[in-house]
Amino acid sequence: MSRPRIGFLGIGWIGRHRMQAIAETGLAEIAAIADPSPAMLEEATRLAPGARRAGGLEELLAQELDGLVIATPSALHAEQSAQALRRGVAVFCQKPLGRTAPEVQAVVDAARAADRLLAVDLSYRFTEGMRRIRELVQSGELGRIHAVDLVFHNAYGPDKPWFYDPAQSGGGCVMDLGVHLVDLALWTLDFPAVGAVSGTLFAGGERLGARPGRVEDYATAQIDLRDGTALRLACSWRLQAGCDAMISAAFYGTEGGAALRNVNGSFYDFTAERYRGTAREVLAAPPDAWGGRAAADWARRLAAGERYDPAVERITDVARVLDGIYER
Repeated sequence: MSRPRIGFLGIGWIGRHRMQAIAETGLAEIAAIADPSPAMLEEATRLAPGARRAGGLEELLAQELDGLVIATPSALHAEQSAQALRRGVAVFCQKPLGRTAPEVQAVVDAARAADRLLAVDLSYRFTEGMRRIRELVQSGELGRIHAVDLVFHNAYGPDKPWFYDPAQSGGGCVMDLGVHLVDLALWTLDFPAVGAVSGTLFAGGERLGARPGRVEDYATAQIDLRDGTALRLACSWRLQAGCDAMISAAFYGTEGGAALRNVNGSFYDFTAERYRGTAREVLAAPPDAWGGRAAADWARRLAAGERYDPAVERITDVARVLDGIYER
């Protein structure tokens, strides 16, 4: 195993958190950082005092990097990721990888052509609870899964203005939160074929419709798989929820059920349970430090010399579902 040189483009809270997770593996060198905010650069330098400051993506790519972590506004993800990949640099990108399925597909194509490792920060896959639930589902112990209920309500909302500009964000709460729910469901079910997709979007309590310049803050969606399984999704920003967040992914089969749920409104603490009739069994419970595991996993794979992984192509399946919810 070699010790790859990694750069970071965008070092706000998420970028720094992923930097710390990668640094703690001891498997990579934090070689260079870039961010338009001097304050963020100062914060990141405390975590990686030896990292060189760069003025942007081009200067980062001039640092002979092996990998790049991208945590910039959503509108920039696809082009920045593709540009790095074309230069032979592996990429770990925040979600969404692109605002639309064609944008996502273009990045996947760039990774394949360059034969470089591409991963997206779909961090909820790395919770212990979801790992246990996926094992149960794929082992067949729950029988045939026929229904999945997915929820992510956030009593707050993003604090950056670009989130509310559809041209920059690609969408509102569905793009921000729903992407995790869709990914968890399809990943757990081993990415079955998707049939019909429909969505209902709201902004400020009213149907959004074709209103330019606005994004949804509440959404419901129905996702019908070709095998007959029904997925129901609901997500929101700034919901009058009575707690910080309501997050759950429940899978119901002919022989039992299982669900991941957040604890006491927490964004970070989850419990997973298996259901048999009226009985329940705990599969996983806090504490579980899962937030940086996706980034650390990518760094470990990069250090081990891994290149293009065809599994990343499934990210395009998720993006197509989001396009269906948005009717584009």
